[in-house]
Amino acid sequence: MRSHEIDYELHGDDMQMVEIELDPQETVIAEAGAMNWMEEDIDFQAKMGDGSEPDNGIFGKLLSVGKRVLTGESIFMTHFTNLGRAKRKVTFAAPYPGKIIPIDLNEIGQSIICQKDAFLCAAMGTNVSIAFSRKLGAGFFGGEGFILQKLKGDGMAFMHAGGTVVKRQLNGETLRVDTGCIVAFSPGIDYDIQRAGNLKSMFFGGEGLFLATLRGTGTVYLQSLPFSRLADRIIQHAPRAGGSSKGEGSILGGLGRIIDGDR
Repeated sequence: MRSHEIDYELHGDDMQMVEIELDPQETVIAEAGAMNWMEEDIDFQAKMGDGSEPDNGIFGKLLSVGKRVLTGESIFMTHFTNLGRAKRKVTFAAPYPGKIIPIDLNEIGQSIICQKDAFLCAAMGTNVSIAFSRKLGAGFFGGEGFILQKLKGDGMAFMHAGGTVVKRQLNGETLRVDTGCIVAFSPGIDYDIQRAGNLKSMFFGGEGLFLATLRGTGTVYLQSLPFSRLADRIIQHAPRAGGSSKGEGSILGGLGRIIDGDR
């Protein structure tokens, strides 16, 4: 199934949105809850699967649902279709600060592998499935486990990542990366993990026990602020029950709570 040819525009800098322009009868698929606003004449429906194989029957739908469950995503995807006679727009945003990465799948070999929560939306006809890490070590210690997402098609797809995004082109080279900083890579890249130096470096170097190794020829997308790292920092400095805040603003924060009557 050939993907719909959608137009788009990115808005913002650190909290980006992507505005998709749909011609009459064009459809964009998205993760549940990603939509910000949409214009009139756009109809949306929650469906099982991505719609890339419309005649796959009940067994195919159940298989698609099973794959979605494995990735930890909602079993439904939302399909937004322009039912009017003029062009209409619908806007999507990532659930946390970062960048939106537009990918023309036709220019990258019609396939890309990404971390399981990176997919945001794509043109109708894009197949959203799962990819398993082939190596035991990468599965247990690679940050994303055995299960990654695979986007396949010939149209536009959009991923989101935390912080700043860097696109690297590898030509038979090797890149060692913090496991959480990988956003996506093309199928020509071999993904594995290796120990982060000696035992002293592993436990006291602050870089984790393992690093991901990306090797081969293809495209790699990296992020500066994985959501897991952001969440850890927030939890570390959040007020604790029966205790006090930590961090540079703890004293002023405590005074503010006293004034507000929270203490």
